[in-house]
Amino acid sequence: MPAEHRPRREVVTGIPRRAGRPPGDRPARSEIAERTALGDVYVRSLMRSQLRAGLSALGLLLLLVGTLPLLFASPTAGSFPARGPVLWVVLGVAVHPVIWLLARRYVRRAERNERDFTGLVEGR
Repeated sequence: MPAEHRPRREVVTGIPRRAGRPPGDRPARSEIAERTALGDVYVRSLMRSQLRAGLSALGLLLLLVGTLPLLFASPTAGSFPARGPVLWVVLGVAVHPVIWLLARRYVRRAERNERDFTGLVEGR
């Protein structure tokens, strides 16, 4: 193809990443440090998500473990011949993995909330 018929090549560039922030763009970290209204919104958002994680873990614990006394006090449980040993096995052994799994789920969710918040604050 002759040089005069070739399409012109264009280079598309963006804002250099190392150039800094545009004027008027404040990072979220400074908003939080200066305790502005926007910084308070960021912090309340983190606190709300952490509270939601804690309350959901507590609710699941109460639902799964807290209902065991009601289950064992029911009339159908009294007719079970080996009620005593089964009761102690459930309360002494079977509850611990449930509590461990709930605790692990809560910690992972709390860490994810903090990681998301840090990413928001640092602009990632």
